[in-house]
Amino acid sequence: MPKSQGASVRKLLVIALVGFAAQLVDGALGMAYGLTSSTLLLLVGVAPAAASASVHLAEVGTTLAAGAAHWKFGNVDWRVVTRIAVPGAVGAFAGATFLSSLSTEAAAPWMAAILFTIGAYLLVRFSRPLRRNPAAGQLRGRFLGPLGLVAGFVDATGGGGWGPVATPALLVSGRMEPRKVIGSVDTSEFVVAAAASLGFLIGLGSEGFLLPIVLALLAGGLIAAPIAAWLVRLVPAQLLGAAVGGVIVLTNARVLMRAADLGGSLPVVVYLLLAAGWVAALALAIRVLLRTRRQRALAEAVAVPSGPRPGEEVGTDHADSEPVDADQARALSGADR
Repeated sequence: MPKSQGASVRKLLVIALVGFAAQLVDGALGMAYGLTSSTLLLLVGVAPAAASASVHLAEVGTTLAAGAAHWKFGNVDWRVVTRIAVPGAVGAFAGATFLSSLSTEAAAPWMAAILFTIGAYLLVRFSRPLRRNPAAGQLRGRFLGPLGLVAGFVDATGGGGWGPVATPALLVSGRMEPRKVIGSVDTSEFVVAAAASLGFLIGLGSEGFLLPIVLALLAGGLIAAPIAAWLVRLVPAQLLGAAVGGVIVLTNARVLMRAADLGGSLPVVVYLLLAAGWVAALALAIRVLLRTRRQRALAEAVAVPSGPRPGEEVGTDHADSEPVDADQARALSGADR
């Protein structure tokens, strides 16, 4: 095998491994497939529009597999999917046709600042006890529609952004379980990726897609998709939210520091401080998680009716032997806090 051909094979294998890792992270955290893959392609010299086009074409396959796996594991809220996917497709198509003729580098710092703020909020939120807000009702279409439109546009123009925009916005609402947020965002991304690919096809033509790279990313992503859907059910929501926040903060800090043209050792110091904050948030999340599990175990123990006392006949009436409602038990134990 010629050296040039061997180097090409090794490059494609590395890209396939990147696709595997990116889909594993994306399926478990609800973001980062496009961001990770696009970053690699830009590093090897691929044009921004071609990189985004190739990543989105690969995502048509990976998101289909991820959506099917999340549906199998019960991680999908189809009401949210239908209300966010269609506006997302419109935004992605518009973004793809726009990127085909214009760079979006000037807008990147502003979007990174917004995402950085949301990521910091998530770190704070998930390092404290979770308080779900079911009384607030379901997410409304007037919130999901604009969210999908903006997330789809950012995703197509930035080579990735559907997850970083949609996932935090749904998580901070407090109206959905984190695993269902991730499963619903991943499932709806199939429609978004397909619309973006159509936009790039119209704007760039078929030569805008780098098929060997598309196939390598697709192969790695298809292998990782079912593993990630299974993993998201095992990772506790407390840790999952803190992990998502840290990924968003560190990823967008890089964009902000480049925009500010920070040089010398200052970026290293900033990264170390942010990493220390992430570790602290994860430690607090673990502490809260363990405390919540102890409270839940106490609530379940209180909810179990007690048996007859020693020396007493079965059927003796006692006020304290009556079964305790599970909700009352949780309230007594503080498990809801």
